[in-house]
Amino acid sequence: MLSDTIEGGAMHKIHKKHHHHGKPHGHQHATTVQPPLEQGFGHVNRYYDKTHDTWAAKILPGEFYVTSHGEMIATVLGSCISACVRDVKLGIGGMNHFMLPEQSEHSTVQWGSDANSAATRYGNYAMEHLLNTLYGLGARKQNLEVKLFGGGQVLANMTDIGQRNILFVYDYLRQEGLPIKVADVGDIFSRKVLFFPDTGSVKVRRITTTRNDTIVTREQGYMKDITQHKDDSSDIELFD
Repeated sequence: MLSDTIEGGAMHKIHKKHHHHGKPHGHQHATTVQPPLEQGFGHVNRYYDKTHDTWAAKILPGEFYVTSHGEMIATVLGSCISACVRDVKLGIGGMNHFMLPEQSEHSTVQWGSDANSAATRYGNYAMEHLLNTLYGLGARKQNLEVKLFGGGQVLANMTDIGQRNILFVYDYLRQEGLPIKVADVGDIFSRKVLFFPDTGSVKVRRITTTRNDTIVTREQGYMKDITQHKDDSSDIELFD
């Protein structure tokens, strides 16, 4: 079985192996006791991932998750973007999943006051909440490492939302003075992303054909939901 892995800024192919003997390595040091949950993330789906022998959190569009306990964070992206951000010295980090670049500054809907609200479906709020939560846990700006994924043009009958998301997040990070270490964005396919904040390792599976159709249908549903929330002023497990 092949999967795409991103480590230290380069993407390359690795063979997934099942180790039956010897001591596990890296993030495979897992415990059967679920790690503590950071405040404000009780709504996120957490589970034990047997394949990677670790506790994990799966985030949906409009969600983000931060951990300081060596968990894996997983999501599936179409035109959406996920920023994987970690403090390289503390080993804490998080991932968001946003659908549109930013909410109109003229909107009267005050979604941004709640980190778990629909506001984080927009890039400006999603990035702000992720970074501020990391800073609140002791992360320092000069120690942050940023990796970007998603932005595929998977909604054929719509404008290229993925490209708009990419341009937004690049500009946002430039203004924040945060360099991008790795970016796997754009193209016409969806992605499944697995992020290990304690080590910075990221595994990416590029999704095509029928599986991609399912993601497109799901994403169209989320887009419709966002439209219904606007005011007048203005997953699939793919790893064996």
